[in-house]
Amino acid sequence: MSAKSRSGFESLAQASLSPQEQLMKVKEGQRSFLIGLPREISLQENRICLTPDAIALLVSHGHEVWVETKAGLGSKFDDKQYSEAGAKIVYSPQEVYKADIILKIEPPTLAEMEYFKPGQILISALQLGHLQKQFIDALMQKRVTSLAWEFIEDKVGGMPIIRAMSEIAGSTVMLIAAEYLSSIHDGKGIILGGITGVPPTKVVIIGAGTVAEYAARAALSLGAEIQVFDNHLYKLRRIKHTLGHQFYTSTIDTVTLGDSLSTADVVIGALRAEKGKVRHVVSEEMVSRMKPNSLIIDLSIDQGGCIATSEITTHSKPIFRKYDVIHYCVPNVASRVAHTATTALSNIFTPTILRAAEEGGVEQMIFTHKWFMKGVYTYKGGLTNESVARKFGLKFKNIELLMAAQL
Repeated sequence: MSAKSRSGFESLAQASLSPQEQLMKVKEGQRSFLIGLPREISLQENRICLTPDAIALLVSHGHEVWVETKAGLGSKFDDKQYSEAGAKIVYSPQEVYKADIILKIEPPTLAEMEYFKPGQILISALQLGHLQKQFIDALMQKRVTSLAWEFIEDKVGGMPIIRAMSEIAGSTVMLIAAEYLSSIHDGKGIILGGITGVPPTKVVIIGAGTVAEYAARAALSLGAEIQVFDNHLYKLRRIKHTLGHQFYTSTIDTVTLGDSLSTADVVIGALRAEKGKVRHVVSEEMVSRMKPNSLIIDLSIDQGGCIATSEITTHSKPIFRKYDVIHYCVPNVASRVAHTATTALSNIFTPTILRAAEEGGVEQMIFTHKWFMKGVYTYKGGLTNESVARKFGLKFKNIELLMAAQL
């Protein structure tokens, strides 16, 4: 090979085959957040979003957390525990609402909305069934970016916070049923379940989701007879497969459901909202034919309820009677076991916050992770949730189109 050929080959190798220096795209640096945890003031809410251990982890990653005094007492976490974990204890809502990210359980009240400023991030429940237009108007006027934690999904399309709270509600609901069936609360005076020689308690569950799954498991373990109704056959198949028991299932047929309710001891409403609203599948006439002192527990009440006679109640006054049927319609059932619920919430929120910091901020997290984006319902003064817009007849902006505009 000639020297000329060699030099040409060598130059080609050096130009095309050897590693070449190039500028590498650098990921935006990790953000440090200022997070505020206000004390809950509505609906006897006892939960808080983060445990002291979670705050210690966030602080160790460079974040600052402000906790309003006594915010954790309902979950049996005191100010000292939060302070020792690295949180700053503040003594008024005006102070805590100065944080960049507000992390709450209940939606802020209209009075609390006065503390917000443009550009803040709010993560809380939305409770679409009891949502007021003034609340949405206030968020848009304040130009707050708001995420509803009941809409936030995970990477596989599940709803982790809803799942966790539903597991708690389903497990707790049978404890509530046992309490109000007892003679102490002027109930039917029967045991939940069954014993030798005595017919078992009949429990009708409307809905076949996570709440129903955990309620059914608890009822079966006590020896109760259960019937599960849902209009989605795949859910009915799933719950039977998951529980590994043979029990009665049916689609929601008015006649069949009415007959089952007339002989039921306990009725549990556990339907999830579809297109933003739960419909009443149990009419007032069906309730009027139920046995005296039987019990209705409507766990769908936070979305409007699935039983026509349901009215929202509180932990201090949890029940009322209509047609001599006991109604329990407390929307925040998980708050009865607030320590457990707070730990479950904290286990979900903490890694999400850390991930958002790694991505460069909450806004970057919204536009790079569709599962997180699903939680957004207002964005910088614009409404982005179709269900909310339909409820109040408002215009909305598609968040995915906003995402496309960012690219």
